[in-house]
Amino acid sequence: MIQKVLTKLEDRNRNLQLITKAFEFAKKAHDGQLRMGGEPYITHPVSVAEILCNLKLDSATIAAGILHDTVEDTGVTEKDIEKNFGKDVAFLVRGVTKLANIEYKDQPEVKQNLHAQSLRKMFFAMAEDIRVILIKLADRYHNMQTIKDLPPDRRKRISLETLDIYGPIAERLGMGHMKGELEDMAFPHAYPEEYDKFVRLAKEKYIDRQKYLQKTQPIVTEKLKSGGIKIVNAHSRAKHYFSLYKKFVKHDRDLSRVYDLVALRIILPDIPSCYGALGIIHKNYKPLPGLIKDYVAMPKLNGYQSIHTTIFCEQNKILEIQLRTPEMHEHAENGIAAHWSYGESNKNKLHAADLKEAQWVAQLKKWMENSDDQEFYKSLHTNFFSDRVFVFTPDGEIKDLPDESTPLDFAYAVHTDLGHATKGAKVNGKLVTLDYKLKSGQMVEIVKAKTAKPSANWLSIVKSSEAKKRILSWFRQNNSDVVAKLEKNDRQPFRISVTVKDKIGTLEEIGRIMRNLKINITEIKHSPPIGGLAEIKMTLALKKQGLEQKVIQKLISNKRVLSARKLV
Repeated sequence: MIQKVLTKLEDRNRNLQLITKAFEFAKKAHDGQLRMGGEPYITHPVSVAEILCNLKLDSATIAAGILHDTVEDTGVTEKDIEKNFGKDVAFLVRGVTKLANIEYKDQPEVKQNLHAQSLRKMFFAMAEDIRVILIKLADRYHNMQTIKDLPPDRRKRISLETLDIYGPIAERLGMGHMKGELEDMAFPHAYPEEYDKFVRLAKEKYIDRQKYLQKTQPIVTEKLKSGGIKIVNAHSRAKHYFSLYKKFVKHDRDLSRVYDLVALRIILPDIPSCYGALGIIHKNYKPLPGLIKDYVAMPKLNGYQSIHTTIFCEQNKILEIQLRTPEMHEHAENGIAAHWSYGESNKNKLHAADLKEAQWVAQLKKWMENSDDQEFYKSLHTNFFSDRVFVFTPDGEIKDLPDESTPLDFAYAVHTDLGHATKGAKVNGKLVTLDYKLKSGQMVEIVKAKTAKPSANWLSIVKSSEAKKRILSWFRQNNSDVVAKLEKNDRQPFRISVTVKDKIGTLEEIGRIMRNLKINITEIKHSPPIGGLAEIKMTLALKKQGLEQKVIQKLISNKRVLSARKLV
């Protein structure tokens, strides 16, 4: 069983003796234990070790992956692990064991606070040694592969947690393959109705795009070769279903507006070749304005680098092409784990989590130290797991902000005093309103007022929790009455999607339900009806936490409503 892992490690300068010893130790500790599917329990830690092996991680991490459940599920103690395998392996096993009881809680407030406390443990463990979360991701990956053996309610809970926590963590660590696979395994169990409908809709288009790309790829690559560009590899890349579904929802459920359903990925020997290839592609095919993304010059926060361009290709069909080097490709697939590919000697540097992909962990740790459980939980996705925008100061410094951030978020990211004194803003030299949604690549300049005096309505404009925190802090020091009023009227935003029968008066019926619940609808959008059904997306201002489930139950009890779900 372990031989498959050892065979892979023979040529990678790994400590096979340590890994074999860990296997024998874990096999004895888990003797007699079975998994839900009936197979011996040892198959799980060995599978975790194989995933870590495929990520080319160091021997201590692989050994800890084999041993990760021994302290939690058997009579083995942490002292036993340290005595037999040393302090490094024991530290990792201890870190993973601390995370073993983390359980996803959607509501109500008390459970949410417990979940926030568990997440704090996870991120503090990550800050100590990033390998802890890599083991946990491998553990979750194998559990998702075997999730069919669990009861439906546990499948749903674990899948929601995977989409909410583990997928975003993998993304922030640059592990694109892990993130996509985790989300696609969770999607059908977390949102079964949406999954079934979407797969039926997307499958035929996937097949059509793949056929088109099979014919188009040789034509494009030949043009590059004729232009003197050497190609290492070219292949199609089909977008993962859950990632595609999120884009589909973002584009008002119009799949024709999702241009990277299937993309052509071209691997080139070096960076000059990437830019040379881009020039030849644009010489032969017209690019779509605004859809050229240079992540080489300006990498994503997780270190991702590639050049994306969307063109009118053969037969005038729209196609996305991605250009990257082999090193960029390895990083895009495995992220921070790619840095272990060069042998055991690098591990001490990596333990400090000082790489670009892990810098956000240190930021997150600092944020946790200065926020309570509720504030931390509410801001987690906004500040650390959301899509990001990258904008420039007039001096060329890059500021990384949450998606849909405004000039006010930018001002506070530069300096608190600048935020307080904001009077207006210019984007690329043109005046914009303070609630303008910034886009990556823009240059932002703040127009300062003579005196620093923020407005209370800025709290509804800013996106980042840090900006909100600084605005509130100013009012606490200068106008406590405003703070009291704001806290009294505070509402928890709740975004929801409702599928309804296309009948006259349905919107009025939804409004009536919300009025009876005394809930304010702050935003509402509805898509054109298809097949007698329509989708309504709403943002609700809830008076307190724990009302989400009540809202959903009230909606689905209405005969016009077919389904209601919290938006992901």
